[in-house]
Amino acid sequence: METADGADGPGGPDAPGMQFGCASFNQDSTSLALGTKTGYKLFSLTMVEMLDCIHESVETADVYIVERLFSSSLVVVVSSAMPQRMNIYHFKKGTEICNYSYPNSILAVKLNRHRLVVCLDESIYIHNIKDMKLLKTLLNTPSNPSGLCALSINHSNSYLAYPGSATIGEIVVYDANNLNTVTMIPAHDSPLAALTFNTSATKLASASERGTVIRVFSIPEGLRLFEFRRGMKSGVDEAGTWTAYVGKMFSAASSYLPAQVSGMMSQDRAFATVHLVTSGQRNICTLAMIQKLPRLLVATADGQLFVYNVDPLDGGECTLAHKHRLFGTDDDQDEVAKTEGSEVAGPAQTCPSYAATAALPASGPITATLTGYSEDGGAKRGEVIPEHEFAAGPVCLDDENEFPPINWCRDGTGGGQARPS
Repeated sequence: METADGADGPGGPDAPGMQFGCASFNQDSTSLALGTKTGYKLFSLTMVEMLDCIHESVETADVYIVERLFSSSLVVVVSSAMPQRMNIYHFKKGTEICNYSYPNSILAVKLNRHRLVVCLDESIYIHNIKDMKLLKTLLNTPSNPSGLCALSINHSNSYLAYPGSATIGEIVVYDANNLNTVTMIPAHDSPLAALTFNTSATKLASASERGTVIRVFSIPEGLRLFEFRRGMKSGVDEAGTWTAYVGKMFSAASSYLPAQVSGMMSQDRAFATVHLVTSGQRNICTLAMIQKLPRLLVATADGQLFVYNVDPLDGGECTLAHKHRLFGTDDDQDEVAKTEGSEVAGPAQTCPSYAATAALPASGPITATLTGYSEDGGAKRGEVIPEHEFAAGPVCLDDENEFPPINWCRDGTGGGQARPS
């Protein structure tokens, strides 16, 4: 599978061959956000056959970073017109919550329910997400022009990982809750290219620019657990195989994934394979549960979203369930379908206007893909909540109470200037 920029996928204001500036899945893969030349779009990923565009903004041009916090109304946007400024919006109300300016261009933004992290080339800013107070500034970090970093979605263990060197694959693991360095991991000989935590933030996977090895480390200890080479099949020792690791990862997340998913990844062989219909372009991908089955979602640089079925029992070659066009008209899609002989393609959905979006309730029974979790209503009665959703307050962010338009900023206009702490 052709991928680029690790978990961050295609992005950046000057990414070649892109029909959009950036693309990102939210933390639980229930939403897809696209940054465009005219603004940004948000899609809900709850159905295979239908891609629901729940919001489109045309107020900010040339968006190259857009991140949605789970399924809340909080969206972070950065435009190439003002690459040093981050804007945070309540998209359902159409209001700006706040904005913050930094000394250099913003390269990446990561967020969970406690922390918001802004990555520049040689510095990292850590904010408290509920009031955007700047908690810590990590200055003089090694040059990181791609903005590579990872923040665990488990806010109980808000670990941040970022490169500790510009020349070798060293990883710094930082505790964003307690604001201290946890460990340094000598992961690769070449500079880092990808970093990602598992759901519970007990493991960290990394890859280097060489792209031949994936290594998995225990967190917070930083001990190497697994090593997988590109193209390799699992060895005899199941405990040390990639599929065994993923099986354990799924097992740990069994509160919201079906039991058979855990079992499907425990076999000592390559379980499933996907061959994309196009190659040589920048993509992002994620595994998600949609309509109670595991799916692989691939958003491509030419503006398409492919949904593949992953057989939880037999694995093998994943089948293309549906192909959605993220841009263009119904006629454009029909022509593409005729040309490619596809019977699984669907047209892009028309995005609602601001009036329609603002009319949506702040909380309600909209069901997302994860068992026991509703998009804005939190947990359903009698069902299990994923471990990473537990919090002292509401499980799902209360937009009305936790993110009102603020008046705490220094100049009284809802803006702020990031300063070293």
